[in-house]
Amino acid sequence: MEMVFLCLMAFFAGMIDSAVGGGGLIQLPALFNGLPTQAPATLLGTNKFASVFGTASATRSFVKRVRMAWGLILPATGAAFLLSFAGATAASHVPKQVMKPVVLVLLIAMALYTLKKKDLGRVHKPTAVTAREKRLALLIGGGIGFYDGIFGPGTGTFLIFLFVRCFAFDFLHASAAAKVVNLATNIAALSFFVTTGNILYAVSIPMALSNIVGAQVGSRIAIKGGAGLVRVLFLILVTGLIGKFAYDMLG
Repeated sequence: MEMVFLCLMAFFAGMIDSAVGGGGLIQLPALFNGLPTQAPATLLGTNKFASVFGTASATRSFVKRVRMAWGLILPATGAAFLLSFAGATAASHVPKQVMKPVVLVLLIAMALYTLKKKDLGRVHKPTAVTAREKRLALLIGGGIGFYDGIFGPGTGTFLIFLFVRCFAFDFLHASAAAKVVNLATNIAALSFFVTTGNILYAVSIPMALSNIVGAQVGSRIAIKGGAGLVRVLFLILVTGLIGKFAYDMLG
């Protein structure tokens, strides 16, 4: 029954994550609840193993169906991959209690800004790819990669917002771009868990397959629904993240 539960949660995590990010909010708590006797590092590694395959599957779907701005995405991806290692190294030195209030404030500001700007992310009019934009992409990728390594929750959501705000993407194209960058940070984190043996393959492989199926469903819904639907899902997820961080801090 635990395996059925975990695979079901992996399916929903893949579906949500492929559209607007935040799949870890579903999948990781499910692992902690379903396998309470396992070490946290092992559960984190198992979660990352399942997630990386779903993210790769969603990325493939978006690349096939959405026009990708590779001139901006690739610099951001490379910087995110490298800086995620630095973030992981620094993670043990930064208390989570310090990170949560900062992230909560950023999420609230992001939600209010998106609500205020009614047309934000509805139309895809990307900026020209100049040297300035490439430097900004490096900065965004590096910053988000470092954050993913040091803390993690909401990485894909922050990426989507920044691609919309900084490069005038619509929410659909921003979600597609975020998947590529997020895949790089997931691979970087996974390499750590693989080398330290912190993965339960008997659990993570069935979950990975479920995550892939969910990612395919989610990416197709996002592509069919377009930027308007992804924007609505984005705001719902951000609201959920705000609620979770506020609850954790009060608790």
